[in-house]
Amino acid sequence: MLKVHELTKYYGSQCALNCISFEAPKGQILGFLGPNGAGKSTLMRILTGFMKADQGYCTVAGHRSDHTNPAWRQSLGYLPEHNPLYTDMYVREFLTFTARIYQLNNISKTVNALIERTGLGPEQNKKISQLSKGYRQRVGLAQAIIHDPEVLILDEPTTGLDPNQIVQIRNLIKDLGSEKTVMLSTHIMQEVEALCDRVIVINAGQLIADRPVSDLQFSDTVSLDIQLKDSVKDSFWNELTPLISFSSKDEHGFTWILELPKNSDAEASVFKYISSKSAVLTRLDRKEISMEQWFRSQTGTAKF
Repeated sequence: MLKVHELTKYYGSQCALNCISFEAPKGQILGFLGPNGAGKSTLMRILTGFMKADQGYCTVAGHRSDHTNPAWRQSLGYLPEHNPLYTDMYVREFLTFTARIYQLNNISKTVNALIERTGLGPEQNKKISQLSKGYRQRVGLAQAIIHDPEVLILDEPTTGLDPNQIVQIRNLIKDLGSEKTVMLSTHIMQEVEALCDRVIVINAGQLIADRPVSDLQFSDTVSLDIQLKDSVKDSFWNELTPLISFSSKDEHGFTWILELPKNSDAEASVFKYISSKSAVLTRLDRKEISMEQWFRSQTGTAKF
């Protein structure tokens, strides 16, 4: 379990984090979002022991964040955005070296199991410098979990990967998330939707959203951008007004925006109504509010 309690951090007079609190239980993948300059990097540094908070605290599996605490180090795995690997070492050699740092027992057995789990078998006898970026990320994940930590923090784990590599890494993260607490920092909205059980958003050092991804029904409505062959007046839509709201996109009445409940019956009623009025539909664009639009609405920015 990961627990953050009233974390506050200042850089001089600038407040980078302002009383941030949240928890993430075992078996949950927590998405961590925020625009540039929001305080994400500061929070990650505090969680991983590279920086101290001015106020508040965080715990990993019940242990306070402190790089001098062996129990805390044993409970935390971390994959930074820029994966730090010894590229002159061979894959198996590097993982064995990492296992020795953690003073693990049965090192050979542990490394063998980890290589199999992360799909590194075909590459285990290659130098890390010879690996593709996708396989380097696998090595990074392997070193992050070699000591079987309870909490895993991943910073932009799929940046720069091709589509096939992204799918492979996501599948591995999903597998890990079933048994550990995983905190995933990313700028990729689709990654949050594909992987995460819950999402938190910070902006300007404040926690501004914390909710399950399944609850992110970004809107209860769908927008239909339609164009008719012939122009119509507002009164054309009067019989549908209990069901929809409408507005014209042009002064001639050819193009309309209809807002209606997000269900197939409502949309079917609109199409049936248009047909019953002998109107001809020449264009239809259906739009729902995306996670990116939701993120922008929360943070007030279009930058990711």
